[in-house]
Amino acid sequence: MKPKVYFKTFGCRTNLFDSQVMMSGLSDYEVTENESEASIVVVNSCTVTNGADVSVRGYINSVEKRGQKIFLTGCGAHTKGEGLFGAGKVHGVFGQSEKMKINTLLSTTERFYEIGDLNYIDDAIVDEFIGKSRAFIKIQEGCNFRCNYCIIPFVRGDARSMDESKILEQVNRLAGNGFGEFVLTGTNVGSYGQGEGRNIAELMKKMSLIRGVRRIRVGSLEPIQINDSFREILGESWLERHLHIAIQHSSNEMLRLMNRRNRFESDRELFGMLHERGFALGTDFIVGHPGESDALWEEAMKNIQELHLTHIHPFTYSKRDGTPSALMKDQINGAVSSKRLAELNSLINANNLRFRRNVTSPLDILVESGDNGLYSGLDQFFNKIVIKSDEDLAGNWITLEKYEVENEHNTAQV
Repeated sequence: MKPKVYFKTFGCRTNLFDSQVMMSGLSDYEVTENESEASIVVVNSCTVTNGADVSVRGYINSVEKRGQKIFLTGCGAHTKGEGLFGAGKVHGVFGQSEKMKINTLLSTTERFYEIGDLNYIDDAIVDEFIGKSRAFIKIQEGCNFRCNYCIIPFVRGDARSMDESKILEQVNRLAGNGFGEFVLTGTNVGSYGQGEGRNIAELMKKMSLIRGVRRIRVGSLEPIQINDSFREILGESWLERHLHIAIQHSSNEMLRLMNRRNRFESDRELFGMLHERGFALGTDFIVGHPGESDALWEEAMKNIQELHLTHIHPFTYSKRDGTPSALMKDQINGAVSSKRLAELNSLINANNLRFRRNVTSPLDILVESGDNGLYSGLDQFFNKIVIKSDEDLAGNWITLEKYEVENEHNTAQV
């Protein structure tokens, strides 16, 4: 009987993809989704904030008490791996560039620390996504931006793109295995092909021609990456009618303090155009970054009401050691940040409810999971719907014209 391995994945969709790559690379081990029955635990870590490091270390401590053998990879391997290894908390540490060696690494009896390099190009092909109804396709790695709050370029390296033929081969295999929705992911997805005469829009067009591809979603884009080429595909039926465009703030002074490239006026023009074309719009937003005075927060809230946002991934700022923001004065009190976060969420939730009430087109839904006659999924606007049905709908695509709009999500009975 093969030893069982459990993967604990923290953080972003890129890590989700990397975990699937590692799962596909195991030949002498069996992957389990039941943490308690595993003899080995692979921790694919996140280090985007100090808090993320704390979560990873807390998890490792809990696994250590159960006596399971622990291996650490992911972004946290670069920032905290040496310390955890030195403290004897983990059997092995390896960087993202070493993940295809995982079968050999897990078989190593001696403890090891192999951090790898930050210049590798991922060429792994994944045939399945264990426990997932949609497929995540990693198309690039690294980031050339240097936002003051962010450590990620220093643990993922500069931007570099995957080989187009490898990406399309992977989509073709996954589509042949029944996947219909594909989520493009990476450290800075919209930089795909930069400097190489390629771009993400052309890649998506080629993906859409593969039999079985029904919907394509982009994990996150920067405002400047919605260029002429991308605008040409906005009317395509295979493009999800939701775009996540990371602005991080809506006050120009705060954007300057964060060393961001976008500015409110151009963001307003872009989001207005996309709103007119019927897109649901999401963003990342950092609340409580150093220097966010009451006046700047009031300005931000006034501005954000002009952006037609329907979804938001907000963060209360958490200091990340080794970044310029961590050294800035005027740190914001945690209670103040929490209050502002609640205000922001309330605004966007109201926007989302209004958006869902105004939708007139049928909902095209990929049902993800469910039991006991209740199923849930996401429509083309990235809104959740809960469906009551006597049939097993998990993994199916359904189109709904009749449904109820409720405060937190839509509901239907089929």
